[in-house]
Amino acid sequence: MFKIILVALTVVIAGILTLAATRPDSFRVERSAQISAPPEKILSLVNDFHQWSAWSPYEKLDPAMKRTFAGAAAGKGAVYEWEGNSKAGQGRMQIITAAPTQTAIQLDFIKPFRAHNIAAFTVQPLGDAARVTWSMEGPSPFIAKVLGLFVNMDRMIGGDFETGLANLKAAAEKGAPQVSSEGPGGSPPGLPDAPQGSPQGST
Repeated sequence: MFKIILVALTVVIAGILTLAATRPDSFRVERSAQISAPPEKILSLVNDFHQWSAWSPYEKLDPAMKRTFAGAAAGKGAVYEWEGNSKAGQGRMQIITAAPTQTAIQLDFIKPFRAHNIAAFTVQPLGDAARVTWSMEGPSPFIAKVLGLFVNMDRMIGGDFETGLANLKAAAEKGAPQVSSEGPGGSPPGLPDAPQGSPQGST
């Protein structure tokens, strides 16, 4: 009886591994939403990592998460490193492209697993609104292919993206744009004052 169970288990495992080997070597997840705000205001909330706490669902995974900001204050070259509990994990983001209609980010996970992906926010102007697409793509190692047989990664990650885009929409559409009375050097209309001091260090 034991031998029969062992043989059956071996066949099942072999079948799973064989099926996993047929899956794509890369992945892409994306979600889109329409936001009634100009592209520059939307991307200002993306290009400044200090603003992510206002909309990113991943910022809520660990209230005690350690955050470190480095590089440029915002835009290309800005760096954000985090380390938190088992849900938040540990990783690093760096903005590698900051164009008028797209921001691309090198996204490196360290814990609970290592992965190197590219995340992007692409904005398509639509008159007084814009269509925003949040995407993530990268290689799919064999272990990810196996896990993909049991967990719908597109649905799981896509759900987070949907929540994040809804939060981004609320943040970008909050308040009507107003002309600053402080002249040049003030904060952009509709946004909070820029963080004081050097971007280096933890918040």
